[in-house]
Amino acid sequence: MKLTVVGTGYVGLVSGTGFANLGNDVICLDVNRGIIEKLKNGELTIYEPGLGEIYQQNLKGGRLLFTTDTIKAVQESEIIFICVGTPSNEKEEADLTAVREVAAAIGKHMNEYKIIVNKSTVPVGTADLVEKIIKENQTQEIPFDVVSNPEFLREGAAVKDFENPDRIIVGTDSQKAQDMMSSLYRSVARTGRPIMLTDIRSAELIKYASNAMLATRISFMNQLAHLCEKAGADIRHVSRGLGLDNRIGPRFLHAGLGFGGSCFPKDVKALIATLKQFECDADLFEAVHRINEKQKLIAIDKLQSVLDLKNSMIAVWGIAFKPKTDDIREAPALKIIEELQQRGATVNAYDPVAMDNAKKIVTNVQFFENPYETIRECDALIVVTEWNEFRNLDMRAVKVLLKQPIVVDGRNIYDPKEMRDLGFTYLGIGR
Repeated sequence: MKLTVVGTGYVGLVSGTGFANLGNDVICLDVNRGIIEKLKNGELTIYEPGLGEIYQQNLKGGRLLFTTDTIKAVQESEIIFICVGTPSNEKEEADLTAVREVAAAIGKHMNEYKIIVNKSTVPVGTADLVEKIIKENQTQEIPFDVVSNPEFLREGAAVKDFENPDRIIVGTDSQKAQDMMSSLYRSVARTGRPIMLTDIRSAELIKYASNAMLATRISFMNQLAHLCEKAGADIRHVSRGLGLDNRIGPRFLHAGLGFGGSCFPKDVKALIATLKQFECDADLFEAVHRINEKQKLIAIDKLQSVLDLKNSMIAVWGIAFKPKTDDIREAPALKIIEELQQRGATVNAYDPVAMDNAKKIVTNVQFFENPYETIRECDALIVVTEWNEFRNLDMRAVKVLLKQPIVVDGRNIYDPKEMRDLGFTYLGIGR
């Protein structure tokens, strides 16, 4: 099939490359000329494990094209995927500015029947909005269908998720669109992963419901971690005991420094806004958001209990919001660094892949090229992101390099007894 993917961020670039790798002809459209030029010249603009190889293969094979030419991208495709950003606006709603602009451009330049697919995470009712904007911008009446096909790509595992999805959600009331979308995904569905066909509004809500459920599990465990600390329990044991219940399962039951990234924070806030728009209570998700924001600073409170932060030097390991990505959007590390600085501390930082992005945002931080150099002569270490690189370091060397052997383990990657036996002042989460 001939596809256009609008937007070359994590979702658009992975989806476009993935579809090309399935044998489709894919045009990736973006208004950012700098990004498009890099992608045309074989330079990936995001860090995503496994993406580079298939990107290069399909770029050289001519199945993956990059352009800023909207007319070409719209008119030379059968299916157009909208994969643009929907960040939170000042009202903490999903900002649909980019979606509106894409819909208007499609309507203006459409030359024949198209399927327009909302793959960006958008509030319920957005498909109706896109349909309305397209019709308003058409110079002649051309039939089209709008489909909701939410993405479920985890940063750091996005290629695997595209090729082996848990499920593929297709929301449409058109038999023609249903047949074309089923055909597009047929090679993936043959792996035994179901294509779930549903109405458009249910499909729009499924993505928000999924992210809100996962965020709720995280905040549930983080709040329970405080009780574990007070009562002398270990949150990791509690988590394991919960996860062994088949009705609950083990995933997303880990206490830590809260969730970040481009999805969970904004999607929880957008769902709250949608619930209020429809005059529904949003108490549960408001609590999930509030707990998460408070949890991001729990490492500071723990450190303050054993160290005067004023004029201290603190090392931070991990800036990305999670491992295997260079994405720092809503990353707990950013809030932790800011709070440390406000309390009079200086900060050294290290991350395996996210430092270039961090340098564009964070100021007055000394960045280092390896974890050991980062902690030299520091008064304490905060582990913020659970990169595998941090799990098996020589902790005896870490103790020697630190001015004071204080470690706040924000992701519970170390054994408390082993750390304390080595002489560390060890502060975990819920342990």
